[in-house]
Amino acid sequence: MKKLKTEPANWRFDDEVPDIFVEHIRNSVPWYDEGHELVCNLSDFFCLSDSCCYEIGVSTGELINKLAKHHNLKPNIQWIGIDKEPAMINKAKAHCLEFKNISLHCEDINLYDLKKSDLIVAYYCIQFVPARFRQDIFNKIYDALNWGGAFILFEKVRAPDARFQDIQVALYNDFKLRKGFNAEQILDKSISLKGVLDPFSTEGNLGLMRRAGFEDIMSVMKQICFEGYLAIK
Repeated sequence: MKKLKTEPANWRFDDEVPDIFVEHIRNSVPWYDEGHELVCNLSDFFCLSDSCCYEIGVSTGELINKLAKHHNLKPNIQWIGIDKEPAMINKAKAHCLEFKNISLHCEDINLYDLKKSDLIVAYYCIQFVPARFRQDIFNKIYDALNWGGAFILFEKVRAPDARFQDIQVALYNDFKLRKGFNAEQILDKSISLKGVLDPFSTEGNLGLMRRAGFEDIMSVMKQICFEGYLAIK
């Protein structure tokens, strides 16, 4: 497995990261591809033939590409991907060339105006947004959704107390060792993510959604310290 360059508290999604991002994330996040499949299947309940749908933190375009393929019989759906990293957007544009109904924008979600939409997906990206901005983003997502529209959120999560957190960390390290990372790589990655990756607990994420206005929320996937939620307006 190719080693990523890391610096203390300075993880970035530029340089060589886009070229090896998919391989790296598949070996870092349990059920990464299964989560994509679940998002596609959940989207069936919300995507109409003329829907506008967003992916926030589109990265290299893997998921939005799968969503467009999944709904290939609905070519008038607008799939809009947003990411603030130019290198990621460039990679996503190359990956999604076959779909004319995918548009990709290099924008900061804090400053971007969302159109009325039926589906908004954030797949392991809000955890990288500074905590002080998150409630505003959740509010924006809720306001942008049509009535009956859905927000699908996947996040790394903290455990509810210190004992469970120790268990989670140990299990997750075991997972990464099985996936081929060595102890030095695991430690380097952890050091590089200090102050960059800031996961909330399950209750913390539920609180953000509830304060934004969501009342109908359920967990749709959970594995170690990774969780997916479905919230319906």
